Amino acid sequence: MPLSSGQLDDIAPGVRRLVARNPGFMTGPGTNTYLVGHERYLVIDPGPEDPVHVERIVKETGGRIDAVLATHTHPDHSPAAKALAEATGAKVMGKSAPVHGRQDAEFAPSKQLQDGDRVTIDSLTLRVVHTPGHASNHLCYLLEDTGLLFTGDHLMQGSTVVIGPPDGSMTEYLRSLQRLQTLPVTRLAPGHGLTIDDAQGEIVRIIAHRLQREAKVADRLGRIGSADLDTLVVSVYDDVDPRLHPVAKGSLLAHLLKLEQDGRVVRDSPDINAPWSLQNTPTPSR
Repeated sequence: MPLSSGQLDDIAPGVRRLVARNPGFMTGPGTNTYLVGHERYLVIDPGPEDPVHVERIVKETGGRIDAVLATHTHPDHSPAAKALAEATGAKVMGKSAPVHGRQDAEFAPSKQLQDGDRVTIDSLTLRVVHTPGHASNHLCYLLEDTGLLFTGDHLMQGSTVVIGPPDGSMTEYLRSLQRLQTLPVTRLAPGHGLTIDDAQGEIVRIIAHRLQREAKVADRLGRIGSADLDTLVVSVYDDVDPRLHPVAKGSLLAHLLKLEQDGRVVRDSPDINAPWSLQNTPTPSR
């Protein structure tokens, strides 16, 4: 069954999922906040600044929160960290907001988490995995000895994530996915939507989807000869509701920048909105 705002579920021993009250076009039923622990707790992705959601987190944990962890600093994931810390004395952990994109600039971690760090509560240990791509400061958290990975927006149920340059990078995103294939990850707890039981199968599917979209970008440029983002998005994302095209332009640009890094496409000028074409492909006369 689909999730709904405010829903609370046990998803694993010592792990509960509480859906924030921010359903929407980009957030689905809402941001998933995870409560990890038995007697004391870690909170992953406290969600937007919503006093009702914060109060619910405090109630469900009895206020016994040692740390609040963010996967990244987009405004649907981290802003409630400040209120939770003030209410409970919890430490705030994660990576500070980058300067680009829609970020929670007030997110102020008392501990900057690095790849490979471990955070322990009761008998449970989270391993920090730096997964840039959707955001440069994106972290996933692996619950050790269980295979459960809290993915934030790196992977989500029922949809692909937007990769929006300049902070987002398709090259880094694919590299981060490939890294997860080397880790003992068996189940995904995403930032939006239900858990995904076949983690490795989902990772393979998403990598294939991204590479297929990349191939489609190259194919369309080969046919058109030269095109700007507004023209190209209509052709490359002809299988997507046109209402999503403004959002899809971010991921399209990420694909083009990766292809540019790979030496496969060029643009007429440094402006990202300039026409793009395949490398060594003459631009049709205008």
